[in-house]
Amino acid sequence: MQAVVVQPHVDVDRADTRRRYHWSGLALLLPAVALAVVFFVFPVIYAATIGFTNLSLVGPHAINYSFTGLDNLIQLLHDSVFWGSAWVTAVFVLGSGVVGVTAMGLILALLIRSANRFVSTLVSSIVLVSWMLPPVTAAIMWYAFSTQGGAVSHLIGQPDANPLTGTPLLMVCLANVWSTTGFSMLVISAGLAGMPAEVEEAAEIEGASAWYRLRRVTLPHLRPTLMTNIVLVMLLTIANFTIVWIMTQGGPGDATNILPVYAYRQAFTYQHLAYGSLIGLVLIVVASLIAIPFAKLSSRRES
Repeated sequence: MQAVVVQPHVDVDRADTRRRYHWSGLALLLPAVALAVVFFVFPVIYAATIGFTNLSLVGPHAINYSFTGLDNLIQLLHDSVFWGSAWVTAVFVLGSGVVGVTAMGLILALLIRSANRFVSTLVSSIVLVSWMLPPVTAAIMWYAFSTQGGAVSHLIGQPDANPLTGTPLLMVCLANVWSTTGFSMLVISAGLAGMPAEVEEAAEIEGASAWYRLRRVTLPHLRPTLMTNIVLVMLLTIANFTIVWIMTQGGPGDATNILPVYAYRQAFTYQHLAYGSLIGLVLIVVASLIAIPFAKLSSRRES
């Protein structure tokens, strides 16, 4: 009896189709890759290059600049103003971004979810309008609120006080919270919308209090959403140059001198373009250290 050997069927057409689809997909990505190279990769490489030169805004080194090695980096490491600016940036990002914006976004999202349609529509509209306002408009509004005789000084019962000079960092933090909470509210509301209603209903039937349901049911479900929100808010806040510059220009003194403002002042006020570019490069590195681990964690969770 002769054995019959069955050869595995190979669908050559399907393999060719997958190969063609693979390359056609890469071709579709070329415009996005080109835009990323032109508007992100090249500027970052250029900033990193001139950060190690003596390029200035005016003067002989504006055109004939040269490579200075690690001189700017050594100056940066010994720059007390830079380290003070880094501390102010950390307080600004963690205080107003991570704590303030996230907490207000969570509170508003929970209130809107439990309120009736009219109240939720009214509150969400007001919060979203504050988020959609141009940063320049928001900064001018908060500058008017915070100066002597403004709304803040009347609210605290001291019309002659000037909160913008007395507590400048607090004022710019409040302005950032006010202008960014709408974004946080949208992100967290999307997470709440994907929460199974049966889980919360079961906890309510079993007699769990609202506080217990929040701690044991809602917040664990929102953990990925909250992590996403915190990272995005940190990236938005660390680059929030407009509000700080218009309200205080980094002052009084260096009280609100966050790193974007310090980089701008070095480059265009003190005309040290190379040193300002190096500070900007530090900001890119910090933002990457925040975003890259989160991106890896998200891709691992999806896989």
